Amino acid sequence: MRSNDVTIPVIRLHGTIMSGGGQFRQNLSLASTAGLIEKAFAIKEAPAVAISINSPGGSPVQSRLIYKRIRDLAQEKNKRVLVFVEDVAASGGYMIAVAGDEIIADPSSIVGSIGVVSASFGFTDLMKKIGVERRVHTAGQNKSVLDPFKPEKQEDIERLKALQLEVHQTFIDLVKSRRGTKLKDDPDLFTGLFWTGIKGVELGLVDGLGDMRSVLRDRFGPKTKMKLIAPPRGLFGRGRGLLGSLAPDIAAAASTGFIDAAEDRSLWARYGL
Repeated sequence: MRSNDVTIPVIRLHGTIMSGGGQFRQNLSLASTAGLIEKAFAIKEAPAVAISINSPGGSPVQSRLIYKRIRDLAQEKNKRVLVFVEDVAASGGYMIAVAGDEIIADPSSIVGSIGVVSASFGFTDLMKKIGVERRVHTAGQNKSVLDPFKPEKQEDIERLKALQLEVHQTFIDLVKSRRGTKLKDDPDLFTGLFWTGIKGVELGLVDGLGDMRSVLRDRFGPKTKMKLIAPPRGLFGRGRGLLGSLAPDIAAAASTGFIDAAEDRSLWARYGL
């Protein structure tokens, strides 16, 4: 007898969005997620694909590439995409979320932050205090734009702002194309502000409130099963005996990863997480 059970493939897109990464620190990028996305959409009998998102954002390029891969496969395989927001889908995380035909969030989820931010440090006073002279030789008058070891120039800031405005407009256009008339006419919608899931529903950023298990069983029946599409087990999952041989790699990662870790932490901290 044929079973009436429905199986929905589930993808977890959790983390900051950046190109690169490694075996000790995984980020969301097209390279790290494409295999999972394609595997989920390859399940022919599934009527939909569910995506769990928990991301404070990151690279706008990688965010859009992931978004586009999801939409391309949804159209190619004729499958509905249901996105479920956990703690946060903000900035690039929300860009990926709009790949869903529906976005469902927890009432306390954080959504939005449709904007662009660039952050860096300035070390000019530090260089003077420690008596270090920086020597930079370039071919091209703009090759050292926004050098953190030199005072900021107004023309460099204006050039950066122009780039940010272009990226921001791309983000806005993408959200409008996907959310359409669902979006409310609110002046703060594209200012970079973020809201709870409850307010997100009011603004049209989110379609409804709920959790994955309840929504999927209500939509496809009480016997609905969720199949997690997971990446292959990493090196840490192969046995404790490997830890000794990996010690030099762990030390190298620790010595070079502090700035990346700080950037990662700052993205989450913006949303109180």
